[in-house]
Amino acid sequence: MSEDPVLPRIRPEIAALPAYRQGRQASSDAFKLSSNENPFDPLPGVLDAVRASTAINRYPDATAARLRERLGARYGISADDIHVGAGSVSLLAQLLLATAGPGDEVVYAWRSFEAYPSLVAVTGATSVQVPLTTDARHDLPAMAAAVTDRTRLIIVCSPNNPTGPTVGFDEFTAFVDAVPADVLLVLDEAYAEFVTDADAVEGHRVRALLARPNIVMLRTFSKAYGLAGLRVGYAIGHTRVLDAARSTAIPLAVTAAAEEAALASLDAESELLHRVAVLAARRDALVARLRQTGWDVPDAQGNFVWLPAGDRALEVAAAFEEAGLIVRPFAGDGVRISVGEEESIDRLVEVAASVAPR
Repeated sequence: MSEDPVLPRIRPEIAALPAYRQGRQASSDAFKLSSNENPFDPLPGVLDAVRASTAINRYPDATAARLRERLGARYGISADDIHVGAGSVSLLAQLLLATAGPGDEVVYAWRSFEAYPSLVAVTGATSVQVPLTTDARHDLPAMAAAVTDRTRLIIVCSPNNPTGPTVGFDEFTAFVDAVPADVLLVLDEAYAEFVTDADAVEGHRVRALLARPNIVMLRTFSKAYGLAGLRVGYAIGHTRVLDAARSTAIPLAVTAAAEEAALASLDAESELLHRVAVLAARRDALVARLRQTGWDVPDAQGNFVWLPAGDRALEVAAAFEEAGLIVRPFAGDGVRISVGEEESIDRLVEVAASVAPR
């Protein structure tokens, strides 16, 4: 009988980490509402741009210079103040590696994006999770109070994934004043394009207003722009801060096809705005109907809604799955449902009503 092989030594905190759990795939007769994907086909011109990107035997531009120049013109800033990566989550990982290590702390709200704890653990730093308010929002005063001399980075997710509410512009600017200037503050705005709340924070406007080098804004082409399969996102911040992130990046992670698709997507701005408006209206209608069934759905400003199912999360998700609706449960907390095809809405509401709190 052979003995188990001797394995290399793995850091205990890494060995204890669960692997990132992607939203479940759906069969051909089901609706996949588990990954906050855009249900529309790629924007006009995107597929042609990708097909034309045929030099796959050559490395891409490691700096994604054309996309950075285009985004710089869009925001009225230098291309050096923009860093492009393989999705906004990879940019956050780079910023964490650049700022935090063993003995340091990273503060963020919880529950929020499920990758945050793992990303922090990889750096060797310690997560400081600050509970959301009773209406599923960031508790910014409590987050400010959680900052110590060991804090190196703070993450604010607006709209918050998976619960939905945004952080207000005024409360965020007050929060910035309460945070030490040498602590990096990352505003994760992966779902910003779907926001309809006029009082919500907007990263570039905050940076321009406050001119603080410790604020970095993250955006992605995965959600509103529908490029989830190509992995491209960007950060806006102070050049020297982004240079530190660039130094931790895996070289050449953004493919030429992804850059071409992002550029083509920016060319289709009018169609993008139309699609975003359709999804936002569909989301708002879904929230209203879910509330009528008895669910206390928080304000939804992304392309998803949150059912605060608590200990019933897995049971509730199973009911949706039986009806051909693949949703995302978070055990002990709730169920996140992406806003997908219009044809899914009536079925969603029917199932939600059958498992609503009594």
